[in-house]
Amino acid sequence: MIAAPLRTLPLLATALLLCGCAQSGGSLGYYWQSLRGHLALLQAAEPVQQWLDKPDTPAPLRARLALAQQARAFAVTDLALPDNASYHRFARLERRAAVWNVVAAGPYSLQLHRWCFPVTGCIGYRGYFDEADARTEAAQLAATGLEVNVYGVPAYSTLGYSNWLGGDPLLSTFIAWPEGDFVRLLLHELAHQQVYAAGDTAFNESYATAVERLGVARWLQQHSTAAARAQFAASEERRAQFRTLTRATRARLAQIYASNNDEAPDYKALSAMKTEAMQQFHADYARLRARWLTAGTAPAQLASLDLWAREANNASFAAQGAYDDLVPTFIALFEREGRDWRRFHAAVRLLAEQPQDARDAALKALAPAGD
Repeated sequence: MIAAPLRTLPLLATALLLCGCAQSGGSLGYYWQSLRGHLALLQAAEPVQQWLDKPDTPAPLRARLALAQQARAFAVTDLALPDNASYHRFARLERRAAVWNVVAAGPYSLQLHRWCFPVTGCIGYRGYFDEADARTEAAQLAATGLEVNVYGVPAYSTLGYSNWLGGDPLLSTFIAWPEGDFVRLLLHELAHQQVYAAGDTAFNESYATAVERLGVARWLQQHSTAAARAQFAASEERRAQFRTLTRATRARLAQIYASNNDEAPDYKALSAMKTEAMQQFHADYARLRARWLTAGTAPAQLASLDLWAREANNASFAAQGAYDDLVPTFIALFEREGRDWRRFHAAVRLLAEQPQDARDAALKALAPAGD
């Protein structure tokens, strides 16, 4: 009988995909925690309609689940994203994140440490369903001299491998986010099911980020309220200013590390320049934060940015670069394809199918001038 083993293949693949995405992926114990954690999450999920039919479902959750189904339909009809089982169920988790990602980089490098898996290829982060496990992994990496960062992830994509089990569910970890941020995340995760290039974290995350930014702008314009648009515009302005600051710091750090002489590295000089760059980052963020507070932003709204800035190191800067650096290129590609979503996804898929070197060259040619 081969039916049972064949049916388990997608599930085993999911265990390799999950964690958000060493030169080796990990032990059987790592795969087991991935599989066990994902199965527990799926088992906690119930169809959205069942939640809507329950008389004790809180009104805010009921309204958000209804909006989620509207956004899910919008993703298909307006953005040509996959029409499948994902995000038609909801799971209430008793934790603040779906998984915790571990990222790492060298003390004088913005290149992410990578883990390699049979399905996803080599990726720049490794995820755990238990925060303690993630921090143990980070401590082991730090002991080798790497800079590390651990951060909670509100959702992840199984690239469609879980659709036969009901699909990736909506989660309590992000269901109550402001409307714009909620829809943005939903579109990002669906984009991963549309196109995925094995082993290219920057390509995959930047493409999904471009989809979310373009898509949420359209959603807010066509389907949202003036209040939701204003709320999103305010938070997006802060995010854009923060991205400008971190991009400038990444560029400065990259220049410092590139100045290193591999044959006779002067680590004392590198360390001094790096310390100065990080001090400048923290000073610039403090000024930016003060302006936001003066403008009326509540301190609680800055909690995630405060944490990022407080823990900033090579690993976090490198991870952010994977999500941001190629976004202008993908937006330029969207414009080149006449803002036609089907043509855009098809063009991205063609890029994903190319060898890494050819794909990188094509992306460089597409990049806006001066980017």
